[in-house]
Parts: sequence; structure tokens; C-alpha cells
Amino acid sequence: MKVLFAAMLLLALLLSSSLIHTTMAGSSYCDEKCGMRCSKAGVKERCLKYCGICCEECKCVPSGTFGNKHECPCYRDKKNSKGKPKCP
Repeated sequence: MKVLFAAMLLLALLLSSSLIHTTMAGSSYCDEKCGMRCSKAGVKERCLKYCGICCEECKCVPSGTFGNKHECPCYRDKKNSKGKPKCP
């Protein structure tokens, strides 16, 4: 009985730590990817802001500094209130 309880506890800890890691990794992942994406942007702060918003929602950022939006359809399809692309 104690072995079963210990195994269940270990499994719960492993699952919860992987969920926490995924959540925490999201922001560093987005920071890194958006830093690369916005490296040549004219208005870098705005690019980083909107790229970060899009990355958090879509969980992906297209490669390169421009284009390649086909790699991330969610990122590509986000629109602002005026119907223009939201994500840089």
C-alpha cells in the first residue's frame, strides 16, 4: 500500500513539475523568438510587445525577421481592431 502511494505521489510531482516548466518556458521561449523576430524592426519596442502577445496566445513565432508566417497559422491570422495583421 505504501509503495502504491509513493508511486502515485511521484507521478503527481512529475506531472506538476512538467506543467510548471511548460508555463515558465513559454515566456523565455517567446522572449528569445521575439528578440530574433524583431531584431531588425524600426520600432523595436512595439514589435516586441505585439510579438510577445501573439507568441503567448499562439505558442509559436515564425522564423526569420520578416515573412514566413505560413509556419504559424495562428500568428498569421491574428488581426487588430482595424482588420490588419496584429503580429509582426
